[in-house]
Amino acid sequence: MVRPEHGSFVVSAALLTVGVVAVALGQADFADAVWWLATVLGLGLSTVWLVQEVRAGHVGVDVVAWLALLGTLLVNEPLAGAIITLMLTTGRLLEARAQSRAERELTLLVSRAPQTARRMSEGAIDKVAVDEVVQGDRLLVASGEVVPVDGRLLSGGSFDESSLTGEPEPVSRPVGDDVRSGVVNAGPQVEMIATTLAADSTYSQIVRLVEQAQASSAPFVRTADRFAAIFVPVTLVLAGGAWWWSGDPVRAVAVLVVATPCPLLLAAPIAIMSGLSQAARAGAVVKGGAALEQLAEGEILLFDKTGTLTRGHPVVTDAIAHDIDPDDCLRLAASLEQVSPHVLAGAIVSHARQRGVQLSMPTDVSELHGYGVGGVVEGREVRVGRLDWICPQGVPPWLRRAARRASLEGALTVFVGVDGAPACALLLSDPLRPDAHRMLRALRNAGLHRVVLVTGDRAEAAESLGRMVGVDAVHAETDPAEKVAVVLAESRLGATVMVGDGINDAPALATASVGVAMAAHGSTASSESADVVLTVDRVDRLADVMAIARRSRRIARQSVFVGMGLSAIAMGVAAAGYLPPAVGALSQEVIDVLAIAVALTALRPPPQVIPQVAEADAEVVRRHLAEHLTVAQTVERVRGVADGLGEGPEDLAAVRGLLIELETDLVPHELAEEDELFPLMSRTMGGREVLAGLSRTHAEIEHQVRRLRRLVDAVADGPLDGDDVVDLRRLLYGLYGVMRLHNAQEEEELYSLVSGGTG
Repeated sequence: MVRPEHGSFVVSAALLTVGVVAVALGQADFADAVWWLATVLGLGLSTVWLVQEVRAGHVGVDVVAWLALLGTLLVNEPLAGAIITLMLTTGRLLEARAQSRAERELTLLVSRAPQTARRMSEGAIDKVAVDEVVQGDRLLVASGEVVPVDGRLLSGGSFDESSLTGEPEPVSRPVGDDVRSGVVNAGPQVEMIATTLAADSTYSQIVRLVEQAQASSAPFVRTADRFAAIFVPVTLVLAGGAWWWSGDPVRAVAVLVVATPCPLLLAAPIAIMSGLSQAARAGAVVKGGAALEQLAEGEILLFDKTGTLTRGHPVVTDAIAHDIDPDDCLRLAASLEQVSPHVLAGAIVSHARQRGVQLSMPTDVSELHGYGVGGVVEGREVRVGRLDWICPQGVPPWLRRAARRASLEGALTVFVGVDGAPACALLLSDPLRPDAHRMLRALRNAGLHRVVLVTGDRAEAAESLGRMVGVDAVHAETDPAEKVAVVLAESRLGATVMVGDGINDAPALATASVGVAMAAHGSTASSESADVVLTVDRVDRLADVMAIARRSRRIARQSVFVGMGLSAIAMGVAAAGYLPPAVGALSQEVIDVLAIAVALTALRPPPQVIPQVAEADAEVVRRHLAEHLTVAQTVERVRGVADGLGEGPEDLAAVRGLLIELETDLVPHELAEEDELFPLMSRTMGGREVLAGLSRTHAEIEHQVRRLRRLVDAVADGPLDGDDVVDLRRLLYGLYGVMRLHNAQEEEELYSLVSGGTG
């Protein structure tokens, strides 16, 4: 099917060409007749477009084009009219093609929305509509199929997540990982348990947001109308003045011809639509040109803590067990939690898989809402949930101490009971994102000059976190109404950008100049209230999107200034009588092409604000990251050994075992980073000097491990006494502190630069 823009362009170009050929063959009258036909065609099209503008409630600068075409008919300048017609249809064709290219990424999202799901029940597999899936359903996703709803994996797999993140490489996800709807199973078939309804799943939210974005228009259309209030009268006065001064109406028509405002009508919207396309490619759905331009003006960033500074989902930080091995307790709890859709269940299962714990499939599973889940694992009765459900007869002292420690650390606690007795407590927290510092630096470099943390969390925790990342102000213990008040207060200082991911953030997102929601783990309410939705779990992408917005707005304005500036010069020349209508039409065609060419530069991918590791090097970084995460478990063991250190021979044996791990796993890993990873990363980060601090810490860790070896060898011949315990604890705690800080620095400076990173 031929689109109207293509048809009108082909016809106008053909008519102009036929007239030129006729002139070359000496058929001037026939050429004039053909050009008259082209002019009438242009006038008809222009009239239709003008009527559409009037019906929409405004008359813009396109009235000048209509007057120019009418003028060419009245003063018998058919060639000029034919050229103007070609100019208008060419502009419409370029606009249609640019818009089609700009919307390609958004349209692809909508067209790939999952429609059906394979539900497993009583040994059978039924193909059902995706809307029939409920929480807790077991689903089968075959190779090449789109994941229908958000869920948790019961078997590991590999997934193409490019539709959500834009990253081309498949991502491997183990058992217990959360998987989002809309990604494609790039490996063998996998089983999963649904954790949301289809209407609340990530992909459904994004499709609704895309439809909203496609329905929105760029405010440069309204800018054109405001410009028309000055441009149109000035053009008419100049045209009328030229006619009055010279007594020649042809001069007035010449002025109208070169004033035809295609740069403002077409070039600016092309640049804005190109920005929307680039934003979608960077992992953000921007709801129309108005939101994109408003984002470009952002000066003050406000954000909630959860999901922005922190990862937005809990992770297990410690397991405190009693009369059972912590890994055994973790294995039983994670095996049971595999089939639970609760958000904490995924954290427990993921932690078990990271520690290499082999899980079993539970039986007789039942979930008591608000209390926990119970079932049978490996023949043992297991409960995971609230303290009063695990210990109905009273809380033992060791569990009371575990709860107190969790309170001091600001952690959540999940309690595990085995065979009717409390067995262990799992501590969970929402840790600081490793890329938080880099994200804030990048956003400041993108043009934000003030950063404000607005959270409902406790003041002490919020202030501490704010100091760590370097925000300008902290507002803690705020409810939704108080968040709105903070946004309104900051709005007096400049345009505000609010980032959040929860239901309680929705009012503040709607109040800010621009609301930015995290669709990766946010609520529907926040996504619906926001102007920009990040489809990737990387807040640093907002810096790239802001850079895209500023660049698109700059290019839009450049295209307008270039086009209208040249048109203004041509208008003056035409008013003076040195530019006949036909030549003026050709000149305006050149001006329009230049302006649109400037606008089309917005389609080129912009430079990244945050550097990313080259794909050729990414696999090496990911391998070191996997080793880094494994070594992190050894780091946590350092504190555990120090905490339990006494004067018995078994305590010295625990220190010896830890020392062997440090010498055979941790130190070689650090040396391998120096030899293989650091030279590679220096190419991305602009030189080896930026890694000097990490190299110095490597040397300090190796030095402390050697000190520990000398101390262990010194006390090897006899039992530990009090002084030996003090020396060992001092050395172990010091080593633990250095390694924890070093790991955090590596995650921020190195591993956050690779796609998928540590976030």
